[in-house]
Amino acid sequence: MTAQLELPIERDKEPDRNHAKGGRSFYFFDFDDNVIHLPTSLYLFEKNTGVEKEVTTREFAKISHMIGNSPPWEKFEIRIDAQKGSFRRFRERELSIIDRLLFRRQPLYEDLIKALKTAEHNWKGPSWEFFWHAVHNARPLSIITARGHKPESIKEAVSLLVKKGNLSREPNYLSIYPVSDLETRTILGDDKWEWHTAKLKKAAIHYSVESAFKVYGFNPSHRFGMSDDDPTNIKLVIEAMQELKAIYPQNSFFVIDTQNGQLVKQEVFADSVKKAEPFVPAQLTLFE
Repeated sequence: MTAQLELPIERDKEPDRNHAKGGRSFYFFDFDDNVIHLPTSLYLFEKNTGVEKEVTTREFAKISHMIGNSPPWEKFEIRIDAQKGSFRRFRERELSIIDRLLFRRQPLYEDLIKALKTAEHNWKGPSWEFFWHAVHNARPLSIITARGHKPESIKEAVSLLVKKGNLSREPNYLSIYPVSDLETRTILGDDKWEWHTAKLKKAAIHYSVESAFKVYGFNPSHRFGMSDDDPTNIKLVIEAMQELKAIYPQNSFFVIDTQNGQLVKQEVFADSVKKAEPFVPAQLTLFE
């Protein structure tokens, strides 16, 4: 029987790097393909017939610029409907009474169950061990994801990781921002639901940092960082961190670029970005 964790849950808890100064380390995570690889499908529609074509997230990333424009995808289109459209498994499902009687779950939960039945190296994303470290050590963390599920549905899915023994405890949530959820978009200032994902994530970072100061008090030794795998999002994450660094120059801000499975840590300053020290394989502290 293969062990479920590379890191034993008996591992001693580690204090924050700046705990003696009252500082906390705040971890912000994108979820898909960063913390966990999920088998969530997208659906393209043949323009004339409406026939669906199922594609993986990796396939979609490669062909998205061709959809509706270039062969062999010029005859297909993306449909936005949250319940029947292209991204329906990334959105909150409206569960009927029958669905509830049959104990059906949200797509995120269903896809996580499928993922956990595969080998660990298939579902663990590049930031998994840092997520595990943050959860195990009760670091305040935020999940900032392009998904459109309700925050409660995301918590339910993460709780499954606890039940299965993949996490040692429930996370110490600071905030959860699924930025395609319409209620979340409104909270972030997108009243007309027009902003793109990267801009919404940028706003969520600002809100999360402000929440950290409200909940834990202002301290110049607080440290903040976010990991994401999308290059467009990374650019906006850096911009958000630079804006925050200008407001809070004594605090430290970091970005982890995990695109293509890499781990590139950068410290963000108001007018520049500096590549931080390289990772040591056994090193778990991401922003500390």
